[in-house]
Amino acid sequence: MVNLGLSRVDDTVAAKHPGLGEYAACQSKAFVKGVFTFVTGTGATFGLQMFVRRKFPYPFQWNVLVAVVTGSVASYWVTRVESHRCSNLWLFLEAGQLPKDRDTDRHS
Repeated sequence: MVNLGLSRVDDTVAAKHPGLGEYAACQSKAFVKGVFTFVTGTGATFGLQMFVRRKFPYPFQWNVLVAVVTGSVASYWVTRVESHRCSNLWLFLEAGQLPKDRDTDRHS
């Protein structure tokens, strides 16, 4: 049995997918980055609002609400981008080639 986070994967499944451990590590890092982004984004937004609150006083509950929503949105975006990179890594490890980019015209 191969440990994959908290669950176990059968050896035959792990043998069929040799990149499974790397993919799991990548996803784990993506989720940790998301949590870190939530904490720092919420804290930074809250601190910025405390500074702005001196000029424009408004209730404290709005400070908390806006800070948590901002941290959540930033966390979602970071986790989505990193998970997409992990999906590309998984496709590369399984197929041996990177997926084709659909937005190639955007940069030209």
